[in-house]
Amino acid sequence: MSRMSDQPERWSQATTYPDMWADPDDDPRNSDGVSPDGELATLQDFLTSYRMTLKMKCEGLDAEQLARRSVPPSTLSLLGLLRHLAEVERDWRNWIRDGEPLPKLYGARDADFHGAVGEQAVVDGAYADLAREQAALDAELAEHPDLGERLGKDGFAVRELMVHRIEEYARHCGQADLLRECIDGRVGQ
Repeated sequence: MSRMSDQPERWSQATTYPDMWADPDDDPRNSDGVSPDGELATLQDFLTSYRMTLKMKCEGLDAEQLARRSVPPSTLSLLGLLRHLAEVERDWRNWIRDGEPLPKLYGARDADFHGAVGEQAVVDGAYADLAREQAALDAELAEHPDLGERLGKDGFAVRELMVHRIEEYARHCGQADLLRECIDGRVGQ
């Protein structure tokens, strides 16, 4: 006898390995060839992969689903993560700047999560903000290829910032796995 449940069935688009997000041949994060040469290229490759993973976890969902919160009283949602990471990318730019800090994107503390409401304009804005802030920080860091170089008033090493960026995206991709599975049952890899 089966029980009724409001939990979605677990599913995946993968057929080769049914517990994966996508089959290896269809996964845009997989590349043919050898791994990157050098520490900077390796760090950039990991960051690119985690950024892509976050976007994959959000694809195919509508505004309401992206804004759906995990469990009360948490404000955690996929849309909130997109907005949060846009804010964090901007904050990291402030770490390496000498001048006045850039203003917050969304206002007061936790506004990135509190303002993550199920409206298409908010979703479109979050994606645009994230792409713009990622590109801006990437461009600024491209001028500093020496991982040991220290930047900003507090002297953050480029290496430290790169590792911190990877850590931040990896952490939030783990949360995104759980959020997505709760929304529609899609499991992550």
